[in-house]
Amino acid sequence: MIEVYTQFPTGQAWLKRYQGCLPIFACILGFTETGLIAGISAAGATPDDRKYTALADAEFLINGTQPHPTYPLPPLTVGASPVYISRAVIESFNIPVYLFNSGLFIPPAVPHIDLQGIAARCLSTGQALPLNIVEHLFSQGKEWGEKLAQNAKNSYLIIGECVVGGTTTALSLLTGLGIAAHGKVNSSHPQCNHQQKWLIVQKGLQKAKFSHPLELVASVGDPMQVVAAGMAMTASQSVGVLLAGGTQMLAVYALIQALNYPVNWENIVVGTTRWVAEDPTGDTVGLAEQLKTVPLLATQLNFAQSNYPQLLAYERGFVKEGVGAGGCAIAAYLYANWTNEKLVKAIENRLSKNSHLKKLY
Repeated sequence: MIEVYTQFPTGQAWLKRYQGCLPIFACILGFTETGLIAGISAAGATPDDRKYTALADAEFLINGTQPHPTYPLPPLTVGASPVYISRAVIESFNIPVYLFNSGLFIPPAVPHIDLQGIAARCLSTGQALPLNIVEHLFSQGKEWGEKLAQNAKNSYLIIGECVVGGTTTALSLLTGLGIAAHGKVNSSHPQCNHQQKWLIVQKGLQKAKFSHPLELVASVGDPMQVVAAGMAMTASQSVGVLLAGGTQMLAVYALIQALNYPVNWENIVVGTTRWVAEDPTGDTVGLAEQLKTVPLLATQLNFAQSNYPQLLAYERGFVKEGVGAGGCAIAAYLYANWTNEKLVKAIENRLSKNSHLKKLY
C-alpha cells in the first residue's frame, strides 16, 4: 500500500521505524490570490468558490458531515474533495488534529490556532507577503514544531496543507531556489496547466527582489510554506515528520534545505498519493530527484473499483491530493495495516452521508 520512489533505503527505514505508530496531524491553511486566477486550479468550480475551499475543507476535516455546515464543501467540476480521504482516516483511528490558520481572508468556523498571518497577494506582483509577516510565520512554525513533537513522542507528525493555487506558488519557490521545476509540478487538473503557471511565475520572479530564502517567500510564496518548513525543522530533531503533499511539500523540503537550519534529515519524508507520484502530465519523481536527499513515498490507494463517480475521477487524473490525503492514507497502512478495500470502504462511508453524492449503482 506504500511505495518508495526516491531515496529507497532512507524511505524504507522511515516506514519501518514508524510501523504501528499513531501520528498526530497538523493541517496548515493558507490563501494566495494566485488561486483566484481563472483556470489556475480545479479546487473549486469558480474563483469565488475557491475563496472558501480551505474553510470548507477545514470544517469537514474537524466535524465530518454536518446537516448545516457554515462553509459547505465547494462544488468541483469533477471529483470530490480529498478531505474525504483525510477525514476517513482521522475518524477511524481518532488521530489528533491541530488546525493552523497561516493566512486566510476569513477565519475558519471550527477551533483552530491563529498564527497571525495574512493571505498572500498574487505571486505575479513579486510582493506576495510583507517580509516581517514571513519572518513571524517562520518563527511560529518553529515554535509549534517543538510543541507538537512533545505530543508525538516515539511517533511522527503529519504536516498537511490546504492552499488553493499552491502548486503555482510551489513552482515559483522551487524556481527561485534554482531548481528546474518548469513542466514538473502537479495540479488538480487532469492535464497540468504548465504554461499558465510558468507565465505567472516568470512575471513574479522578474519583479521579485530577494537574496535570502525568506525574502523569496515574501516575493512569490504563500503563508503555508514557511510555517510548514519551520515546523518540520524543529519537530524532526526529536520525532518523524511526514510532509503530506506532492509538489507543495517538495517545495517546502527545498526551502528547508535552503534555510540551512539544524535538521534531522533521516526523520523527514514527503508522502503523497499515487496519482501525484505517477502523474503523466508532471514529473514528481524527477523533481524529488533534483532535491537529492528527499525520500518520496506514495500511498497506492486505488479507486478503480469504487461505486462513486466522484472517486473514479481520481483515476482519470482529477483532484489527486490535498489536505494531507496521501499522508493520512499512508498512516492508515502504517498504523493498522489497512488494505485498499478497507480504506476505500471507509472513504465511501463518508461520501454516503452526503445525499447529493450518488453511487453509480
